[in-house]
Amino acid sequence: MATNDTVATWADRLRQRMGQSGSLVCVGLDPDVARLPEPLRAVDDVEAAIVRFNAGLIEATADLVCAYKPNLGFYLAHGAAGIRALERTRALVPPDVPVILDAKIGDIGSTAAAYARGVYDVWRFDAVTLNPYLGSDALEPFLNRPGRGVFILCKTSNPGSGEFQDLPVSGEVVRSLALDVAAGTREWSARFPATVGLVVGATYPADLAAVRALCPDQPILLPGIGAQVGDLAAAVAAGMDRQRGGLIVTSSRAIIYAGSGADWAARARAATVALRDAIETARSTATSHEGAGAAACHAAAPEA
Repeated sequence: MATNDTVATWADRLRQRMGQSGSLVCVGLDPDVARLPEPLRAVDDVEAAIVRFNAGLIEATADLVCAYKPNLGFYLAHGAAGIRALERTRALVPPDVPVILDAKIGDIGSTAAAYARGVYDVWRFDAVTLNPYLGSDALEPFLNRPGRGVFILCKTSNPGSGEFQDLPVSGEVVRSLALDVAAGTREWSARFPATVGLVVGATYPADLAAVRALCPDQPILLPGIGAQVGDLAAAVAAGMDRQRGGLIVTSSRAIIYAGSGADWAARARAATVALRDAIETARSTATSHEGAGAAACHAAAPEA
């Protein structure tokens, strides 16, 4: 992976890319072979089909995004061919565009260290999503990497997220497990060299505001826009930081399957432009987290 040696941290590199592109959009490179555009469905080689699909998406959108985010599951589904496609996809991304591997990893000791070597040293991804359930010692192999990023699952966008994430946790204050995780990441951010961000769904803007109030300067990876119909304006108002950024707004299906014919790449580009412009409109009309976001936080979670 080529990196910019003048940038001190991965957060700095991300901010730089956001400034260069003028965009908070992250495109999820999640190829479902059954939904590939018509011209690619006749390709018998699944590896070749996935790579051609991703190459078209990257070529069409690279100037419009702050990052890409392939989800490991869509590649594991095809065994060795899928992993080869993932490796080839990683090599296609321009060096100034960060790539986040969405793998939601969480394991202990030497196993976590092996995962970190694979993600960072072999596959050469810039950042990765992680599951905090096993605690900080299980995440240290990732957290101890200067110049890399981690995104800790906090309040996810799926409907069942509240089964555990909304459970109250007793301490100096009573707050949800998700907010306890957010508070923990703030401490990790100060203690470890990696950039520590959070995954918070756009489908829960009040929770997003509460997380932002606890973690005012950490990047937030924001799924739930597009196919999951999260409220973009509410999410941007709740989640942006004091510099009116700090959000990586990720969209997969709504962009990569915007078209199914010969013009599929052009339609993906148009969908990316539309999302970028919608985000900018939301940013221009929203206050910072110290305004609307903080108010939403206090209304939703006064105990935090």
